[in-house]
Amino acid sequence: MSYYFSKTVSAPFNDVVARVRVALAARGFGVLTEIDVAAVLKAKIGADMAPYLILGACNPAFAHRALMAENKIGTMLPCNVVVREAGPGEVEIAAVDPVASMQAIENPNLAAIAGEVQGQLREAVAAA
Repeated sequence: MSYYFSKTVSAPFNDVVARVRVALAARGFGVLTEIDVAAVLKAKIGADMAPYLILGACNPAFAHRALMAENKIGTMLPCNVVVREAGPGEVEIAAVDPVASMQAIENPNLAAIAGEVQGQLREAVAAA
């Protein structure tokens, strides 16, 4: 089982970021964090890289249910969604697979929630 799912689209980077935000919002996810990895690496170590953005997405209803089922699950929240320039005119969207990331936790209630979140994130990636 892979730890993520993804797709690559042919579109400008900023357009894809906007589409990802809309697709997430349509499924009840807000973006709690945004890390411009390329900018951080440039500022901290002088490294150049293609645009790479990590969006920390959270659906409050799912997060609440997960926290009620497993009170330390906050160590694995929010769900990260990556938007990165994969090549000229090509942008990859990748999201963490919550089912894969929750496998180490032996809690059937959490597993069910992870499956629901997985479905919503898959839909968001497909729609973006």
